[in-house]
Amino acid sequence: MKRIFIALAVVLSVQFANAQTVKPADAAKKAVESAEKAANDPKKAAKVATWLKLAKTYVDAYNSPKGAGVSFLGMGMTRQDIQLALSGEKASATEEVVVGGEPCTKDVYATREYIYNRGGQLIFINVTVPVYADALDKALEAYRKAYEVDLKKSKEKDIAEGIGQVSKDYYDDGMTSYMLGDSKAASILFAKSAEASLVEPYNTVNTDALYNAGFTALATGNIEMAKEYFEKCVAHNFYYENGEVYAKLGEIYNQLGQPEKAKEVLEKGFLSFPQSQSILIGLINYYLQSKQDTGRLFELIAAAKKNEPNNASLYYVEGNIYNELRQAVKDDENLRNDYLEKAANSYRECVKINPEYEFGYIGEGVMYYNLAIELQDKASNEMDNNKYEALLAQMEEALLNALRPFESAYGISKDNALKVNIAEYLKNIYYRFYSKGAEYEAGYKKYNDVVKSGNAQ
Repeated sequence: MKRIFIALAVVLSVQFANAQTVKPADAAKKAVESAEKAANDPKKAAKVATWLKLAKTYVDAYNSPKGAGVSFLGMGMTRQDIQLALSGEKASATEEVVVGGEPCTKDVYATREYIYNRGGQLIFINVTVPVYADALDKALEAYRKAYEVDLKKSKEKDIAEGIGQVSKDYYDDGMTSYMLGDSKAASILFAKSAEASLVEPYNTVNTDALYNAGFTALATGNIEMAKEYFEKCVAHNFYYENGEVYAKLGEIYNQLGQPEKAKEVLEKGFLSFPQSQSILIGLINYYLQSKQDTGRLFELIAAAKKNEPNNASLYYVEGNIYNELRQAVKDDENLRNDYLEKAANSYRECVKINPEYEFGYIGEGVMYYNLAIELQDKASNEMDNNKYEALLAQMEEALLNALRPFESAYGISKDNALKVNIAEYLKNIYYRFYSKGAEYEAGYKKYNDVVKSGNAQ
């Protein structure tokens, strides 16, 4: 089960923009020069209209390279629509490219590149020759100045809308940079988007921009910047999917040599998001690396259980803790077996509380399945025939222990993709016992068909 970074939309979902008529570059430059001249006139500089006009000319200059004469009603226009709107302007090159893991088509023009998805829809524009490299920066400063001189606040709404659009443009450019593989540029642009969104009078927290600034900064090794923006996420009560911000901060504090700070933020995150596997693993690693008593983990679980005694997912998490601890122990077979038994009991208690909680069954099934793989690997390296046969017997026992919970999970799940995933496990288990009876043969055929078709219904 993959965690999808939804905020960055790397699946290439369509971006939408406000309707706007794009000015040719020369006209855009002249408009900026005229507006700058007015802003430098002391008498005109006292008027809010002067700064609003200047801001607008910078925004027009920012949009200009996207295609002169094109009215962008929004991304998602077809390639044919774009070509018609360009009034005869031809692409200098067309390339097949991969963006975000998806096949795309790129049309190259003098000032920009149009990127289309496999359905032929425009997903983003990459400007290669801007009219002004810092047009959005200058537009934002003009809006700031407009707000400053607007003593009567008569144009507050217009200023706020303008700042909001600048923040969005920064964000879209960040998305473009990210999809093109430039996470460093993306982090800067996401940060600009986040900071612009807080400018008066717009003053609206863009939590996606905050998170993405931290995420891309971390990806490029800019730890301090990542820390700054993830901490801002927490300050604005935004933790992303399943408390991921806490997990990221834990990782960052560890990299900065602050393990106690990492522990603090991970424990705080765990109390709010006990189901988060990334937070849980971060905590387990802390206790194992610091050689501290892992009993603290179970104290946290106990505290959560006290608040929600009938929350089946807490027992699932408890099972995960025991399972992770079992995998971390390499040289104490008795302790490994003890953790295995305790994990199994927790998973079973989970589905006892809620028989429809499929992940409780899946947790137990995956645990025994992975144990079978471990035993198989051991057997493959065992030269003593008796020990080899004993290990194979243990492996088969583990597979049979996995069979029941996987069957239960498959039976209750309503998620087709998840059921197909479970069917893959079941197919492999039944195949192992294929020659041992008709029921195993039938089980293999059933789940093999599901896996092949991708349809569990």
